[in-house]
Amino acid sequence: MRRVKNTVSSQSAGSTLPVDWRDSNFKLGMAVVLSVGAALTFTVEHTFDDIQDESVTPTWFDTDGLTGLTTNDEGNIIIPVSAVRLNVTSHTSGEATITLLQAGGR
Repeated sequence: MRRVKNTVSSQSAGSTLPVDWRDSNFKLGMAVVLSVGAALTFTVEHTFDDIQDESVTPTWFDTDGLTGLTTNDEGNIIIPVSAVRLNVTSHTSGEATITLLQAGGR
């Protein structure tokens, strides 16, 4: 998987970022970086649902260690998930950018 980034600059959930859940050696690294002077709170969320099926409303789960944060942070997921998103739950100013890197050579 190529490096994927998404920036959120309001109180909202960012784009749904699909990952390769079929990879037999699933490893996903994530980092969230806030702009200088940002005043916001964020959570990284993941889903196991089929995000390609428009009839499905994904159920989002908070990612351990990346919940209710107000500063730059990073983490990983080692169990297969189908997608990740950045959810800014409180926003006064600034923006948060999530970067995903997934192991594998595809």
